[in-house]
Amino acid sequence: MEPMTPALLAISHGTSSPAGQAAIAALVAQVAEALPDITVRLGHVDVQQPDVAASLAGIPDEQPVVIVPLLLSAGYHVRIDLIEQTAHRHNVTIAPALGPDERLVDVLIRRLKEKEEADAVVLAVAGSSDERANDDCRTIGRMLGERLGTDVTVGFLAATEPRLGAAVASARSRATRVVVADYLMAPGYFHDLAVRLADGSPVARPLLDDDTPARELVDLVIDRYRSTARTAAPKE
Repeated sequence: MEPMTPALLAISHGTSSPAGQAAIAALVAQVAEALPDITVRLGHVDVQQPDVAASLAGIPDEQPVVIVPLLLSAGYHVRIDLIEQTAHRHNVTIAPALGPDERLVDVLIRRLKEKEEADAVVLAVAGSSDERANDDCRTIGRMLGERLGTDVTVGFLAATEPRLGAAVASARSRATRVVVADYLMAPGYFHDLAVRLADGSPVARPLLDDDTPARELVDLVIDRYRSTARTAAPKE
């Protein structure tokens, strides 16, 4: 009997922002369009419905599931939440977080090009109580700096230091024009907070917005699914 092809369950953090919800849904719709023979669903680990349990309940029990976290680093939600929320089902495999990855840097650079040229860049990231997730974000900052040929300071919006406001102020002390790169998946609370804390410095758009999702992001989700599905496939 042929093994069933795993479903792709994309799990976002969840947001109360209608713009953020639409942006994430558009990404998953693009993934589904690119994988017409795969069951593709969207769920959320927090804030929105369907949650992880309801999303899994909508997929037949006998069908394997690969969860692709639509999260930029492997913090609490990836390392604990998703594991706990899927423990009742034996055929679920969780893919790595989306970052760090060069394709995310591609999108960050494209967003920065929408702004005037800067002589200093601060990378706005959400921040996590898990230092490993913060290190993932610092890695992206280094990758972005290497591509831009300049130092990139990481400013956190929560949980750890330096906070974004302090990082922007420090950059202003040594640069004429500071631009904030927005390392967030979509519009919502944290993007609005980044704009406030930037205190007048331009803030680039998040990775997803009201335009067509970047092909790099679609490919990244698909690659996380395919590589995890191969690893999880039963050996003959």
